[in-house]
Amino acid sequence: MRTFIAIAFPETIRDYLKEVLERLKATGADVKWVSPENIHLTLKFLGEVDAEKTEKIALIMETIAKDTPCFRMSLSSLGAFPKIDYPRVIWMGVDKGGKECKEIAMVLEDKIAKLGITRQDRPFSSHITVGRLRSYTHRERLIQELRNPTIPATGKNPEFSVGQITLFKSTLTPAGPIYEPLKTVNLKAA
Repeated sequence: MRTFIAIAFPETIRDYLKEVLERLKATGADVKWVSPENIHLTLKFLGEVDAEKTEKIALIMETIAKDTPCFRMSLSSLGAFPKIDYPRVIWMGVDKGGKECKEIAMVLEDKIAKLGITRQDRPFSSHITVGRLRSYTHRERLIQELRNPTIPATGKNPEFSVGQITLFKSTLTPAGPIYEPLKTVNLKAA
């Protein structure tokens, strides 16, 4: 099964991101937007993994979670890979909590590599993917909106507590991916 480990967001954050997406969608750009209920921060993409490895991954997650305290997270500005002038992937950055996400991701990467799962070929970056460009239709409008300092709305960026990491199964469908939590572990109480 296709799997990944991520931080799921509370409803308040999904609602906030939904508002941001509505502003970006208004540009008319040809982007496949991530459904608000599917928005998450990926810590480690695992790819196709069998049930036996999934159980070992869950044990690794439990070990890491015991030693990782809960932390606060807030989102920052919008951006794009490879860069705003040539966007392919639209993302929102992480302000508070970015360091903690990176630390968890690095430990996951090291421990899971011992199971024979391929390491990422690029350094971890704390971000939330919100869309992928399909064509250059209205790209300039999108770029202008990505540079707009009122997105996210000043003073409206909520902060939240991260207390869990989740192993998700991802089933790809023509309507978009369906994410099913397989294992959720609680971080150490702060």
